[in-house]
Amino acid sequence: MKRALRTVLTVLILGTVLAGLGACGGEELSGKVRVEMVFEKYGTIVLELDADAAPVTVTNFVGLVNDGFYDGLTIHRVQKGFVIQGGDPEGTGRGGPGYAIKGEFSQNGFEGNTLSHTLGTVSMARQSMPLDSAGSQFFIVTNETEQSAPTYLDGAYAGFGKVVYGMDTAMEISRVSTDSSDRPLTKQAIKSIRVDTKGVEYKAEKIDK
Repeated sequence: MKRALRTVLTVLILGTVLAGLGACGGEELSGKVRVEMVFEKYGTIVLELDADAAPVTVTNFVGLVNDGFYDGLTIHRVQKGFVIQGGDPEGTGRGGPGYAIKGEFSQNGFEGNTLSHTLGTVSMARQSMPLDSAGSQFFIVTNETEQSAPTYLDGAYAGFGKVVYGMDTAMEISRVSTDSSDRPLTKQAIKSIRVDTKGVEYKAEKIDK
């Protein structure tokens, strides 16, 4: 009797979840979500992601985090006074998860994202075309002065959160020596990225590449 009751409850719960699935192929995040990013050499950066501004982007990022996708990857691009960029499994700037997601920015017809690319903003890297070409690569804005913030990226790239702790760590990484291709001369490894989603699995809608 108890086993039958548990089965019925499971079916009911599963049915409720499936009924609520949106275009993202899974439950879509909303509100603020905190992510802890640990670097092997420098320490911890805490990001607060804004799922109200960029729900597909945040849902995808959290899904990759929960899959362990980012663990052991590197910051492969460093441009002092501009950005540090990571999330490429190839470490070349050309890799990704094998799919793309919708670009949540105004140039792509998405008007809900008003996040500006100021110091500490985390945003999605993408190809120049198509606009829906982001997948796993992200960057953190590391401008040295308020006047040099790359706000010209607003509306063209999907900002999806902000550094709320450890900006000094991000700035330290932004000042490492690089080669002519902006790749750090010493490996800048991401030891781990973790987020607590209370046991709920999040995966964004994927666009075949």
